[in-house]
Amino acid sequence: MNTEKPQGKRTRLYNHAELDAVLADMARQAAGLLTGRKEIVIVGLLRRGAPLAEMLRDRLAHDYGLTGLSLHKLHIKRYADDLTVLHPETELTENAEQAALDLSGATVVVVDDVLYRGHSLLRAVDYLARKNPAEIRTVVLVDRGVTLLPIRADITGMRMDVAPQDIIECNVPPYEAEFKIDLLQPDKP
Repeated sequence: MNTEKPQGKRTRLYNHAELDAVLADMARQAAGLLTGRKEIVIVGLLRRGAPLAEMLRDRLAHDYGLTGLSLHKLHIKRYADDLTVLHPETELTENAEQAALDLSGATVVVVDDVLYRGHSLLRAVDYLARKNPAEIRTVVLVDRGVTLLPIRADITGMRMDVAPQDIIECNVPPYEAEFKIDLLQPDKP
């Protein structure tokens, strides 16, 4: 696997403090949707959606008293970080814990870092809907505003309208050292 970042012009869009404020607002919105629900399950899409889901869960507990929220990770892959298609069919890897997961009557919150074309988030919602939850809510840190499929985020940290060839790089610990968002304008081949 190539771990080298694509080359090009990088511009810092959000630093840690700014993203912390965005996450606080996302938690406020989520608390409004979730308060009064009996069973809440938060599902983070691997990779970067999973630690964002954990951050959101921690905020909901600390700031709004929503405790006891279960947290799960779902591995879905379609795009590489440079937006090249890795899998023509959006690949979902189910483990034994997920296969046995009973969501009957639960409110499920699906968290991802970037909503781009919609393939990954739609695949996750479709998979989780088959487990009979009462409702599914979707949360993304960044919505690029160019989905091709009938999916939207119930809660969006921010919308970024950028050129199709540009890349929104969400850096989320533990995958990167610093919580930040950069815009990459790739070098032309």
